[in-house]
Formats: sequence, structure tokens, C-alpha cells
Amino acid sequence: MDESREHDESPIRHFTDLEVWRKSHQIFLDLLRELEQLPQNRAAAIFTDQLLRSVGSIGANIAEGFNRSQAKFVNSLSIALGEANEAENWLYKLRDAGYLTHESLNEHIKECIQLEKMLASLHRKIRQR
Repeated sequence: MDESREHDESPIRHFTDLEVWRKSHQIFLDLLRELEQLPQNRAAAIFTDQLLRSVGSIGANIAEGFNRSQAKFVNSLSIALGEANEAENWLYKLRDAGYLTHESLNEHIKECIQLEKMLASLHRKIRQR
């Protein structure tokens, strides 16, 4: 995959060079730390499990599809986008249930939406080649 970076024109050689993977990884790490604050009950465990699975799957799908055929990478990006949408869904549920502050969760929702846009853009660029 030969996507150029905004400030660095070197070619992408590894999935960790992709800005979209780095963003998904950072979102995962941020949520991992923040979700540790949740109470130890069944509902919080379900939120944590579902959210971390979907957010973790975003980067995993980007990595899985990288250096494979164009069609397989496009498919992996499509799956990653679906996982990002699922993560956004869980963030709304977590926010509306009152488990973390609205301010914090609204910021995570914005980051997730930005990630969805990045995935959709990369998906289009790769598919058009």
C-alpha cells in the first residue's frame, strides 16, 4: 500500500505507518485506561468487553488486510469501518447510561467519527486504484 502521509512523503511500508492505524491504536489505549474507572458490575463489564473488542478490531483488521491483495485490503477496511461504527454505538450507550462523563465520551465519539471518515477515505482511495 503506497499511501502518502500528510507531512512525510515516504511510502507506507508497514501497517503501523498508516495514520488511520495509529489513530485506532491510540483510541484503543485511551479507552483501555479510561474504562478501568468503571464500577465492577455486570453492565460495566459488558460495556467494557464490547467496546474494547470493537475498537481493538479496527486496528486488527487494518493490520490483517495490509500487504494482501487490493481486494482483501479493501474488504478488511470495510470490516474495520463496521467495527468503528459499532464502537461509536457502544460509546453512545456508555455515555447515555452515565458511566463516564459526557465530556469525555463526547470526545471519544468525535475521535471515532474522525476515524470512520479516515477509514472511508482510505477505502475509496484503494478501491479506485
